[in-house]
Amino acid sequence: MQLYAFDVLALDGDDLRGLPLHLRNTNLQRLLARPPDGITVAPFERGEIGPDLYRAACRMGLEGLVSKHRDRPHRGGRQKHWIKVKNRGHPAIGREL
Repeated sequence: MQLYAFDVLALDGDDLRGLPLHLRNTNLQRLLARPPDGITVAPFERGEIGPDLYRAACRMGLEGLVSKHRDRPHRGGRQKHWIKVKNRGHPAIGREL
C-alpha cells in the first residue's frame, strides 16, 4: 500500500488548520517518520508545478497535482490560491469532461 499524505489538520487533539502549510508539513513528516509495516510514504514535493513534475505525476497514474502556498493556513473547500493541474489521461478526469 502507498499512502499519499499531503497535509495534517489535527494531531494529538490539537487543531493545526491555523498553521501555515510548511509547519503542518513538518508535523506530518514527524508523524510519518516511522510508518506502520506495509505502508510506504511517498515523498512530499516542494517547488513549482512545472512540466517535469506534471509528466512524472502522469506517468505515476496520478489524477493530477495541487499546489498550495507554503505560508497559508488551511481553509475548507476550494481556494483561489490553490493551483490544480489535472492529468487529462486519468480515468476519473475523463468521466468529468
